[in-house]
Amino acid sequence: MGIYEELQARGLIAQVTDEDEIRELINNGKATFYIGFDPTADSLHVGHFMALCLMKRLQDAGNKPIALLGGGTGYIGDPSGRTDMRSMMTPETIQHNCDCFKRQMSKFIDFSEGKALMVNNADWLLDLNYIDMLREIGPHFSVNRMLAAECYKQRMEKGLTFLEFNYMIMQSFDFYMLYQNYGCNMQFGGDDQWANMLGGTELIRRKLGKNACAMTITLLLNSEGKKMGKTQNGAVWLDPEKTSPFDFYQYWRNIGDTDVLKCIRMLTFLPLEEIDKMDSWEGAQLNTAKEILAYELTKLVHGEEEAEKAQESARALFSQGAAAQMPTAEITADDLAEGGIDILTLLLKSGLVPSKSEARRAVQQGGVAVDGEKVTDIQKVFTLDAFAGEGMILKKGKKNFRKVVLQ
Repeated sequence: MGIYEELQARGLIAQVTDEDEIRELINNGKATFYIGFDPTADSLHVGHFMALCLMKRLQDAGNKPIALLGGGTGYIGDPSGRTDMRSMMTPETIQHNCDCFKRQMSKFIDFSEGKALMVNNADWLLDLNYIDMLREIGPHFSVNRMLAAECYKQRMEKGLTFLEFNYMIMQSFDFYMLYQNYGCNMQFGGDDQWANMLGGTELIRRKLGKNACAMTITLLLNSEGKKMGKTQNGAVWLDPEKTSPFDFYQYWRNIGDTDVLKCIRMLTFLPLEEIDKMDSWEGAQLNTAKEILAYELTKLVHGEEEAEKAQESARALFSQGAAAQMPTAEITADDLAEGGIDILTLLLKSGLVPSKSEARRAVQQGGVAVDGEKVTDIQKVFTLDAFAGEGMILKKGKKNFRKVVLQ
């Protein structure tokens, strides 16, 4: 089985420009391909995870990846799949985010000499002359076709700005520049990027008379059709300071029964033969599958040691050993200045809820416990003695925990 056939078997391929040519290129290690990452935050998240895994799979098969950092396109913001305009970032924020991306990508991609490249589109986009760009690139884009593109449809409902309208041209220009400067003959991306990617292949054909390929990856959606990688507190990040290895593990351990085998197939590097045997699993076996998924992905992102710790903690959440590995939240003496801290403030400061209103609902619905005892009084106050020793174990729902200690 070639790598193209493996990607098909894993359910990763959504759309392709030329299946025979793409199969030939990547099965024989002839692809120099790129995936773009706009620096919209200071960490990559689960939404980027599948792209990073795809880059690793293709590199392992002998192909050469280019990780394109959007230091230039980050000034505009991708409108794909959005109903609102992205917030404008300062140059300093964009550069900081790019630096953070570089460190995280190196865990997945081998950037040693000749094996992969990391390029920033700020190198060519920020110095463009507007008139020259209009004359050289503008004639090759049909406004009618651009307006019909799926990536603009949701923004059209609230009003698509001219700023965002340029994003497709910028992304197409990226592919054009990478083709000329680095011999990049393929682009990969999420399925919501299809129109932008076709713009790049068409620009290369019109300007250079050459053929370039594009392939989109199946979006990671749950059984309800919603993008995975979100919690009530926001995105699931790859940075351990933003989402701890324990919480990362727990996210995958808690996914729905109908999603677990699909995620194992799409995201892990387990052999397909092993995964095929799981297709008949049901009932308690699906909990085993969730543990496998959570462990394998945590190992990929945070390393084997952290994956072992997270699994051990998840299996014995109230044991002393597990508490030692649990994510920790700190409170200070100032938080107890009035004789104690109430349960709603405690939940908020622990990071288990995004607001006091959410904390109130959790308590009233019977979903909160402290050291194994349910708390149903929203005015419950904990004094200094409650944090003696190694602190308290705070629980929200069935599977969300924090060890709270006094700093």
